[in-house]
Amino acid sequence: MWTEVPEPQWRARQILHQQRVDAWVQPLLDRRSRGIKHPVEDFLFTYYSFRPAALRRWHPGIGVAASGEGAYEVARVKGYVFADGLAFVDPAITAERRDRVSWIRNLLGAIASRPPLVGCFGLHEWAMVYQARDGELRHAARRLRLGQAGTDEVVETHRIACSHFDAFRFFTESARSLNVIQPNRAEQPRNEQPGCLHVAMDCYKWAYTLAPFASAELVADCFELAREVRQVDMRASPYDLSDLGVTPIRIETAAGKAEYVAAQRAFAQRSVDLRRRLIAVCDEALNPSPCPPLPEA
Repeated sequence: MWTEVPEPQWRARQILHQQRVDAWVQPLLDRRSRGIKHPVEDFLFTYYSFRPAALRRWHPGIGVAASGEGAYEVARVKGYVFADGLAFVDPAITAERRDRVSWIRNLLGAIASRPPLVGCFGLHEWAMVYQARDGELRHAARRLRLGQAGTDEVVETHRIACSHFDAFRFFTESARSLNVIQPNRAEQPRNEQPGCLHVAMDCYKWAYTLAPFASAELVADCFELAREVRQVDMRASPYDLSDLGVTPIRIETAAGKAEYVAAQRAFAQRSVDLRRRLIAVCDEALNPSPCPPLPEA
């Protein structure tokens, strides 16, 4: 069943959403204006393809229609239509995106069916700089906290067990053979599991990929978790980020390992609800309720 949201309600939601997103976006825009890069805070805006303006733009998601005189503004969001005073997801795109939505639904369902595995200790970031040659460091301007030799020793004395393809593909050539599996894109639904920090971060990728089906608020909820995950990801990395106020999680120590595992478990638990909501969006997009009538061409 479709839900109609009257203009006073969706306007209030729109304002709250934009205020929330501005707290993340404005510092980024300020840094950009001054030519400053931040390896932690900028990541979600550089690695992922969703632009800040798109993150800020409010829309209600599938199964919901914004009503009122101003609803035509909502219909300016890509994938929406305006008819009879209502703005809602264009039913034509459900067929166009069916294969993509099905693939995401399959992946999310597979992840949700598995228990979280912990114990990788964030060593993917270390494997990305293991025996690094010129041009292989992603953050070349940053000093390695233990130096190159100390970083290499950590990798060599630990079990490297990264199951996330989009992390594994950034391993140095020397590190790839050390990983217990060789992840690839085709086996992504078989390998990914909810204890992985990058899997939790990717809730954001799947949310914006599912837009306009996923509401702006759901995309923002996933962004918020991804932002916190990225902070822990880099705190556990081999880079020295002390000048940015980033306190390291020293995963080379027993205390650091325990701290990292606790964060893994917390993020895995928080991602359960987000994944459930994303799966529900997929199911609605694959089996949509009858939409409001469109005007004849």
